[in-house]
Amino acid sequence: MNNTLLALLAFTPLVLAGVLLIGLRMPARTAMPVVYVVTALIALFAWDMSFNRVLASTLQGLILTIAILWIIFGAILLLNTLKHSGGITAIRNGFSGISPDRRVQAIIVAWLFGCFIEGASGFGTPAAVAAPLMVALGFPALAAVVVGMMIQSTPVSFGAVGTPIVVGVTGGLDRIGITEALETGGYTWMEYFRLIAAEVAVIHGIVGVLMPLIMVIIMVRFFGANKSWKEGLSIAPFAIFAGVAFVVPYMLAGVLLGPEFPSMIGAMVGLAIVVPAARKGFLIPKDVWEFPDKTSWPDEWIGKLEIKLDDIAGKAPISTLMGWVPYVLLAVILVASRTVEPFKNALTSISIGWSNILGEAGVSGAIQPLYLPGGILLMVVLLTALLHRMRLGELGAAFSESSKTILGAGFVLIFTIPMVRILINSGVNGADLVSMPVSMAQFVADSVGGVYPFFAPAVGALGAFIAGSNTVSNLMLSDFQFNVAQQLGVSTAMMVSLQAVGAAAGNMIAIHNVVAASATVGLLGREGITIRKTILPTIYYLVFSGILALLAFYVMGISDPLLRTG
Repeated sequence: MNNTLLALLAFTPLVLAGVLLIGLRMPARTAMPVVYVVTALIALFAWDMSFNRVLASTLQGLILTIAILWIIFGAILLLNTLKHSGGITAIRNGFSGISPDRRVQAIIVAWLFGCFIEGASGFGTPAAVAAPLMVALGFPALAAVVVGMMIQSTPVSFGAVGTPIVVGVTGGLDRIGITEALETGGYTWMEYFRLIAAEVAVIHGIVGVLMPLIMVIIMVRFFGANKSWKEGLSIAPFAIFAGVAFVVPYMLAGVLLGPEFPSMIGAMVGLAIVVPAARKGFLIPKDVWEFPDKTSWPDEWIGKLEIKLDDIAGKAPISTLMGWVPYVLLAVILVASRTVEPFKNALTSISIGWSNILGEAGVSGAIQPLYLPGGILLMVVLLTALLHRMRLGELGAAFSESSKTILGAGFVLIFTIPMVRILINSGVNGADLVSMPVSMAQFVADSVGGVYPFFAPAVGALGAFIAGSNTVSNLMLSDFQFNVAQQLGVSTAMMVSLQAVGAAAGNMIAIHNVVAASATVGLLGREGITIRKTILPTIYYLVFSGILALLAFYVMGISDPLLRTG
């Protein structure tokens, strides 16, 4: 079998996922089991992998799936806990009265608060939280969804306390093989991993600084009475100021602290700087921009559901400060768990794992339930229940709603992640072939050559568009991007970083996320209208990330430990 045919076979699972999910509009719960079976058959009969190794890879994927679901559950549980305790309402009330200008409200509520929710919860929750908040403040439902979807960019790589990097990149790479190569040169996996996180933060910071401005321009152009680009540009000084206030601490956190904190820290610092500035009218133009009168709104702007974000009946309202306390606790405990050695050691002391699964060398998996962000989130939920004086019934409702949400995500991931692990572990086979991601990488490198880095973010975005998740895109494509970098002789860490950045940008047009956000404001069935608008910032993000990639590789000569050891 020639190399081209092998490469096409290796690409088949990814192409099939695209055809079933996009072309045939098949639900992921139906499509991904089919893709998993096809992947296993290719591994068994084309790559001559042993059935034992395919099964071991599947079990390894299931262990990783449990780790991801643990994080998702904790993130969604905290959000639902705050909904039932009145915390979200308290936070919403704190935004009232800052400025009557809808552009300012969009920047503060959608961009800064939305970025914080992304950092804490991830998995599409920012748009699902920000959209109804904006509708409650008087935004048209469609405008709220479009603006909410644009949050799904810069903060997403570090969403859900870093899950797309911590789980997606780590799970998507051949960590054992990379670690062995690094150790020959005196480097460690953690140094390499932190380099990836830092480069992701820097690329996002450079490209993302203009996202608040782009968000406002699109909102004003498509939802203003005058359909004017100029009315959006007039707030450019304040929008760029808000962008800088977020991305500077965001980049510093990514470089100095790692992947768990950038989005939360960037948003908290940004809110602390921008909200007082907005109250004083700093850099805000004298013209106050407002949507047209509600009576003139087209039907497609209006949702079918009434947004109710009032305090739960019978509960005394809590203060804005108390509403924010759980998120402050989350940030403090997360930082302590990663930097205070005795605390870190206590959390990592409990580890459930399986080395060399079914006797297959290098196929291992482990879960540290307390150290993973899911464990930290559960701690914060219990503290929140005490601080907000929640009744057991309210906490039970939060657990029940979160469990139902996790069941839907869990079924898809049960097939998606094992499929990825089969691809990655296919390098050990009876046909003496390179692994499937390496085969794909060789084909792409030979076909596109040195220009490929420009397209690397778009590949990540395609993965997110297909899978509806930055994390899953990174799981599917990180090893592919890594191997293309090796074929081209350029920095593997930077190429994986471009994958993560592109996958984050792809969330702006991911059908799964658009549906989730639309459902919160009663706009189901109008997803195409939203995507036609959010494709514009997505193109901006991918083009400028691609340009940065070419500059990094061929002008600045960015390197990494693997290149230096090679």
